[in-house]
Amino acid sequence: MISHKSTQPQLLKYKNELNTELSNILNYWLKNTHDEVNGGFWGKIDQNNQVIPGAAKGSVLNARILWSFSAAYNHRPDDAVLQMAHRAYEYITTHFVDPKFGGVYWSVDEKGNQLDPKKQVYANAFAIYGFSEYYLASGIEAAKRQAIELYRLLVDKSYDQDKTGYLEAFTRDWQPIDDLRLSSKDANEKKTMNTHLHVLEAYANLYRIWPDDGLKKQIETLIDNFLEHFIDPDTHHLILFFDEDWNRKSDTVSYGHDIEASWLLLEAAEVIGDQIRGKQLKNICLQIADATSEGLDTDGGLGYEYEPAAWHLINEKHWWVQVEAMIGFFNAWQISGNPKYLNFSMDNWNFVKDKILDKQNGEWLWGIATDGSVMPGQDKAGLWKCPYHNSRACIEIIKRIG
Repeated sequence: MISHKSTQPQLLKYKNELNTELSNILNYWLKNTHDEVNGGFWGKIDQNNQVIPGAAKGSVLNARILWSFSAAYNHRPDDAVLQMAHRAYEYITTHFVDPKFGGVYWSVDEKGNQLDPKKQVYANAFAIYGFSEYYLASGIEAAKRQAIELYRLLVDKSYDQDKTGYLEAFTRDWQPIDDLRLSSKDANEKKTMNTHLHVLEAYANLYRIWPDDGLKKQIETLIDNFLEHFIDPDTHHLILFFDEDWNRKSDTVSYGHDIEASWLLLEAAEVIGDQIRGKQLKNICLQIADATSEGLDTDGGLGYEYEPAAWHLINEKHWWVQVEAMIGFFNAWQISGNPKYLNFSMDNWNFVKDKILDKQNGEWLWGIATDGSVMPGQDKAGLWKCPYHNSRACIEIIKRIG
């Protein structure tokens, strides 16, 4: 709990507003996303709340719905919220889990039939994350078993025993695949910061329900991968892409991933009770927070990416980047006591309230373009647009304020 008396009125206001916003987010997904025709959830809803018929359904979206509603229930029990988590769990286990080769498919069609069966490690990590949180909410042992089985599968099929780290993607039967990319904007490389970050997040959540020694060792190694490879020791930004041998393959700065990594790394060390790495990471968190602050605009929003070679800032303000700024800078304030970080967090929330919250149709807009207009043609719900980032921010900051 925060005890700084001078900030208590600000913190109470922040907490109350995030409590309200968490309810708004959950209510949007409860009311708008159920696919009553084919089961589960709609694969795509546009910015105007129109369902796009025939859209694919993604494992990442479904796993994130599972985590979000399980975590929301664990934070503030509500039967409707738990039923939403049940719905996600049943749909994932029925349609996404591969009964022959294990793991979860990348996508299914609108009727739940296998569409893209590749095994993206990122998606499987989110399934572990969701199953673990759902077990905490429901007590259903099968969910815990599924999370452990997925963990063991990733270690067996994806973990690089020689050089450490996780390889990015595989065919349905876990064979090498040519196109490793999560999305068209990503580099086609074998080891990525983004996947490692969310494997770490998933493993830390699994450790909460299954404190296994082998799992703890994997978490320690993942933290070390960040300390040794992903965090640039000169700039304190995160390096996004590597080849199999840990040769750097990217210079792009992703501000959202920078600040997201800062607090997730520390959280993982704390979950396993690693005081030595935790102490080291507290200093690094502040270095990363300062590096991230280079992307802050005068309106409180955080820009998307920076290309150092071209000195080019992509100053779009994507919804998930703002969310991670809210948590990451709050975390930096808790570590340091420096009020600038708390101001960064609160200024960012004010930007979100002003520009990102969709006051007409509900939920959060995808983002704001460089000219200040709403980015056109984006999803309200889809393969990537989900309730995970924003609900997690609300829950996390509410808990931290106490």
